[in-house]
Amino acid sequence: MPFPNSSDLGPPSFILASIPGQESAHLWMASLLCSMYILAVTGNCVVLFIVKTEPSLHAPMYFFLCMLAAIDLALSTSTVPRALIFYWFNSMEISFSACLVQMFLIHTLSAIESTVLLAMAVDRYVAICHPLRHAAILTNTATVKMGLVAMARGVLFFLPLPLLLLPLPFCKSRVLSHSFCLHQDVMNLACANTTPSVVYGLTAILLVMGLDSILICLSYIMILKAVLRLALWKERLKAFSTCIAHICVVLAFYVPLIGLSVVHRFGKDLAPLVHIIMGNVYILVPSVLNPIIYGVRTKQIRRRILNLIRIYNDRTAQ
Repeated sequence: MPFPNSSDLGPPSFILASIPGQESAHLWMASLLCSMYILAVTGNCVVLFIVKTEPSLHAPMYFFLCMLAAIDLALSTSTVPRALIFYWFNSMEISFSACLVQMFLIHTLSAIESTVLLAMAVDRYVAICHPLRHAAILTNTATVKMGLVAMARGVLFFLPLPLLLLPLPFCKSRVLSHSFCLHQDVMNLACANTTPSVVYGLTAILLVMGLDSILICLSYIMILKAVLRLALWKERLKAFSTCIAHICVVLAFYVPLIGLSVVHRFGKDLAPLVHIIMGNVYILVPSVLNPIIYGVRTKQIRRRILNLIRIYNDRTAQ
């Protein structure tokens, strides 16, 4: 009985994308990634610490914010350390199994984040349009259940992606377009019919991120109608100002996601550097911006951060 070709069992590894002809630029790229990663980890850990230790923040909106911070920590940690090893030590190869695991984590965590953003939009809708029923509808138990649904939804929708790639033969180039593994990037390297993978991947994206974005827009249309029914402009601005932070976080998540999708779909002739930068923006920018946005816009979080800075300065001055 003939032994199968190694390409039939999947490649032994993939090659992470580098900047062609500018390998010397890897040092500054690594420095930039490391700085952003430290900011992301520090900012999200501070948000988690403040919400946990501040009883006045034990409310659904801040629980959702903690979920968002935990997702951002997991997403950045599942990609950036491996990219730093690549840039610092020129370790360009990633094994097939590690690539599939990383791919699953990236897409699943992104789906969970999208669902949490939708839940936060629902929270804002209930708080503004039905303020008297907000405490009864969005209880702590309901918030936990929504978080569990978001997690289960992400896993169920995106677990098939690596499973569909697992049996495919890979006999083309093993070079990826990014410093981490994405489904469409790995799929394009297969030398077999990828139609099922293409159809399912597109369907999953539309049913999760696509549907979530539509529902978020609908929730804000209803919020805007409710706000415009208020008599005074001062009341309108006060009501809508509670949504500013969430709108900024939604844009920080969906704009890089759309940009990366456009680059994958229409940017085949673009320079490799564009693909690398867009991929890193998609992974790191939301993780860095989310705690900054809520730290600036939320009075309780801002006050606790200033208190922590003051305590630290007092101790160092002694």
